[in-house]
Amino acid sequence: MLPTPDTSHVSFDTIYEPSEDSYLFLDTLSSASESKWLSERFDNTKHTPPLVVEVGTGSGVVLGFAAAQSEKIFGRRDILTLGTDVNRNACLATRETAINAIKAEQQPSPRTIHISSLTADLCAPLRPGSVDVLLFNPPYVPTEDLPRLPSAVDNDPAAAAAMSRSAKFDSDSFFLSLTYAGGADGMETTDRLLDAIPRVLSPTGVAYVLLCKQNNPEDVKERIRGWDGWNAESVGSSGMQAGWEKLVIVRIWRDDGL
Repeated sequence: MLPTPDTSHVSFDTIYEPSEDSYLFLDTLSSASESKWLSERFDNTKHTPPLVVEVGTGSGVVLGFAAAQSEKIFGRRDILTLGTDVNRNACLATRETAINAIKAEQQPSPRTIHISSLTADLCAPLRPGSVDVLLFNPPYVPTEDLPRLPSAVDNDPAAAAAMSRSAKFDSDSFFLSLTYAGGADGMETTDRLLDAIPRVLSPTGVAYVLLCKQNNPEDVKERIRGWDGWNAESVGSSGMQAGWEKLVIVRIWRDDGL
């Protein structure tokens, strides 16, 4: 079993704590079948160092794992990683998680580089066609309302430091709601991410998106297969509950990507 990146430096007051969905991502990426698929797709004799981007990084445990275990997952250590999150605290946590994980697992000569963790909404800062591997563990719980996106004021450390206890509780609760509240069918944020995939992925790019059973993953896969030249299949599952897979990870890629 490959080690999970250390997140002891992370304050989980406003950041999603690694849970079953996070660990399903680690298990899926490092599985023999998926690491073989990725290693062949990003063979270092044919492909430049791949850019691996996690959208909505939270603690950075998934991106840190992909960075630290790049040789086992991608068959090469020279990958580049980048993260985005609407929560500034999550971006700071991710940077530390990823850098520490690389140092711990790639001694004496680390080659994976964590470029940055950007405070941003989903794929907004990403250049078209730039992402080779996109990872997304979304807010997937169906909720009546979708939380508004945080503003610069919400992410201002000085403002946070000046808050009363009750105001800080409300702020912390708001940021935590962003990690799980997915709106109608739990898909409102995921749908925006799916719409961005054809724009941001490179020609050989692949996306991994986690879904729960309430998200109707079979319908999502059929929708993606309806895009011209795209495919989608489940490559990881947390097991069955009442005849349904509780959580699945869907791989999305262009059929003609190789």
